[in-house]
Amino acid sequence: MIIFGTKGCLYQLAILTLVCGGCGNPAAHTLRKHVTKFTLFFVPLFPLSTKYTTQCTFCGTEQKVTREQAERLRAQAGSGDGGRTHGQPRQPYRS
Repeated sequence: MIIFGTKGCLYQLAILTLVCGGCGNPAAHTLRKHVTKFTLFFVPLFPLSTKYTTQCTFCGTEQKVTREQAERLRAQAGSGDGGRTHGQPRQPYRS
């Protein structure tokens, strides 16, 4: 008996301030990466598809972006981010 399927993973790459195409307000937008992976015996093995989206935190409008656009937006956000990727745990503060 072989058990296989898919698993969806959602990664938050950055938070950006953009003008929303839906409501027209300058608001925070989350840049997200959706990855669907093939699983065998509940172990994710390889990605089947990858999609990038931005979502307005004001009105909730979600818009698909290409990989190139997502990389440019992430680079923009990374300049004021200190190089830390959103969604990853911070290092503990030690005095």
